[in-house]
Order: sequence, then C-alpha cells, then structure tokens
Amino acid sequence: MSTNCEGCHEGKGVDLPFSMAFQPIFDVNTGSVFANEALVRGPNGEGAGTILSQVDDSNRYRFDQQCRIKAIELAARLFDPTETTKLSINFMPNAVYEPRACIRLTLATAMKTGFPLNRIIFEFTETEKLDSVHVLNILRTYRDIGFMTAIDDFGAGYSGLGLLTHFQPDIVKLDMDMIRGIDRDPVRRVIVRNTLNMLADLNITPLCEGVETAGELSVLRDLGVVLVQGYLMAKPAFESVVVPSTVKELLAPAA
Repeated sequence: MSTNCEGCHEGKGVDLPFSMAFQPIFDVNTGSVFANEALVRGPNGEGAGTILSQVDDSNRYRFDQQCRIKAIELAARLFDPTETTKLSINFMPNAVYEPRACIRLTLATAMKTGFPLNRIIFEFTETEKLDSVHVLNILRTYRDIGFMTAIDDFGAGYSGLGLLTHFQPDIVKLDMDMIRGIDRDPVRRVIVRNTLNMLADLNITPLCEGVETAGELSVLRDLGVVLVQGYLMAKPAFESVVVPSTVKELLAPAA
C-alpha cells in the first residue's frame, strides 16, 4: 500500500480548503427532488476547477475521502430529515485503493451524522481510461454495502456499453451532449429513445442531465424520462439546497 493510501486509510486530511454546492435532480412526475448532487467548490464558492486543478497523485486518495466526508456532513445538516431525498456523490475510481478499506471513513461519517446508507448514490464518470475489473469491484462492493450506484456522462466516455454487460447500476446519467437541442435534432431523439429502451430492458433508471430549455424538457417527458437535472430547473447552490419557486410550475403536468 502506498504512503498516500495509508494516509487516506488513517483519515488524514488534505491541505486544500474546499466545500460543496448542491444541484437537485428532479422527478418530473411528482415535481419533487429525488436527489441532490454534491459538487466541489472552493471555500467561498469558487468554481470546481480552482480546486480540482490542485489535485494530483500526491493527494488524490485523501481528497476523494474528504469529499465524501464533506458531502455527507453538509447533507446531514441541510437535507430535510422528514424527506427521503438522496445524496449523490461523485467518486474517482483511480482514488480507490481497495473498496472496503477506502469506504471505512464514509461509513463512519454516515453513522456519526445519522445519514442513511440507502440514501447515498455513488456515481463515477468514465471519461478517463480505467481498469474495468477495478471499477466493477468497486461498484459491486458498494452495492453489497447498501449504496446506490450510477454511471455519469454516459455516452461520452470510454466503455459505457461494455461496462453494462458486466454490471447494471441503479442509474445511468445520459451525457448532456445527447440532450442538448434534442427538441430540434431528430438524430439525437433517435439515439436517446433507443438508449432509454435499452436501459428499460436492463431495469436501469435513466437520468437526463444538462437540461437547459423548456423544449428539451418537453421532449424528454414525451420519451418517458422521469429524472432530470439541469440549469432550466436549478443551478448548483453553494452550501444550500434551495429550490427555485418556479420549478413546481415548470414541472407541473400539462393540462
């Protein structure tokens, strides 16, 4: 085990101040918030790039751990305890040395804050070349523990379809490039419609991210999409889970 892994396993922090913003994921059938995705921000709300640009091989393991801890601690404080809104946390597969060892602090934080494990979704982006065996080991371990799992940016990465042949996550987030202008692009509609049919056959819930216009939302609803995320509904809110008052009207069923 490397020195970095040992530091992560021992719960050592990282000398990199940061916090989180939360962007809601909506259920269009109910108009309610299905989950809030935790997104890295600077300590005063600075963009993610200001923080991620400082993450390298020397601190990646510890940073990934501290992100999980921060997200759960904030969610436990900000989320309404009477609701079942889930917390979606991004993780770096290359920052997980051994799934059960690296999840120890996450479990301890959830226990300390009282945040239920079945309300946590772990999602990863496949935009970097990854060891598929390692990724599958992580996903299967997380599912065994009781977490939900998700693939982010599906359609923009290296091995999305290949991964699905070996493991079916709870949620697949369709990349925003597939959604952008779908109301004006028949090719995108065909691709998304058939992707949705495939996911339905695999019993995987689709989530369409990057929804920015009413036209895009309308087409997705017509295609049967239930979970959506994007600036049309709500932008990320720094250390907050405020939902704009216009969302209820926007997601109201058509007359």
